[in-house]
Amino acid sequence: MTDSLMATYARLPVAFSHGHGAWLWDEEGKQYLDALSGIAVCNLGHAHPALAEALCEQAGALLHTSNLYHIPLQERLGRQLCQLSGMQRVFFSNSGAEANEAAIKLARLYGHRRGIDTPLILVTENSFHGRTLATLSATGNRRIQAGFEPLLPGFVRVPFDDLEAVRQVAVNEPRIVAVLVEPIQGEGGVNIPTDDYLPGLRELCDQHGWLLMLDEIQTGIGRTGRWFAFQHHDIQPDVLTLAKALGNGVPIGACLARGEAAEVLQPGSHGSTYGGNPLACRAALTVLEQLGLNDLVSRAESLGRHLRAGFEHALKNVNGVVQLRQRGLMLGIELERPCAALVSRALEKGLLINVTAERVIRLLPPLVMDEQQADLLVNTLAPLIRDFLSDEATP
Repeated sequence: MTDSLMATYARLPVAFSHGHGAWLWDEEGKQYLDALSGIAVCNLGHAHPALAEALCEQAGALLHTSNLYHIPLQERLGRQLCQLSGMQRVFFSNSGAEANEAAIKLARLYGHRRGIDTPLILVTENSFHGRTLATLSATGNRRIQAGFEPLLPGFVRVPFDDLEAVRQVAVNEPRIVAVLVEPIQGEGGVNIPTDDYLPGLRELCDQHGWLLMLDEIQTGIGRTGRWFAFQHHDIQPDVLTLAKALGNGVPIGACLARGEAAEVLQPGSHGSTYGGNPLACRAALTVLEQLGLNDLVSRAESLGRHLRAGFEHALKNVNGVVQLRQRGLMLGIELERPCAALVSRALEKGLLINVTAERVIRLLPPLVMDEQQADLLVNTLAPLIRDFLSDEATP
């Protein structure tokens, strides 16, 4: 019964009792292949034994003390994330939206310290940065903003993957202090920019003294075949935000910074009661350890190519398939018409998928998925797509 819950979700008619790896089982014992990973969260899959053991051990020792005191696990996690990313300092939060809030506050404080009374942050169309008021205001989706006005000022929006639009803003608006962008737009439809986009943004930020802030909430922690999506390019951001897969389901977010940006936040300028507590940090440390031990980051790249090849073969010459987009284990299959109905059809077949931006089937499988499961994913979903497009084409 859900009558005691606020109606914020249109939930599918299923509840899961347990999982293992890429599999989930519902309360009736039906098995499902998980090609969504809790929306890019469970990169290690479900019920990973090393993570379960670490959580049980930590819960028996210490859950929470607050950031009034030193937290050795937090300091260890911070060092490891900085080593992997090339950043210098970390602020820990509980979610991706909170990590982006920290980045927005950091950018505004950076601007004020440069003598700009109303600092502005450049953001993009079709982006998604969270559902708090600040991150919702930064988000480029009018549908989810509607009804929550007045939105916060302080954002200038340009099209995604359009360096010329950024250059025009640079000429006309001297109050810009930062650019906040996803390396790949996830909620926006798995939109992968051209190879020169992020390097071009880095160059423009360097020219104008802006902070390059990358929202890697969905793309980070191995999802794209690198630890972080910006590592596909020879660049380094000034600010980097993470969450989702960092805890494999245990809530944790992180805002990382380097250079001048790493010195902006000082005691009293930001904080979090739960952020970076011992349990969450133990979970994240275990996630990083297991991803590294099993070489799952580079495997995400090879398995992603395998999946792409499978879908390209299975959907070749199918009318109504617009484009297949893939980077690592982040795949989008764009159709020519809205296809939300495919989510329920896939559920009936024991497959968990997602549709975003109305027409894009979004696949975010766990990094522990094997090739046999990947082939099952293709062989289950491709016929559903073909039948869906055939049904829609029938007068």
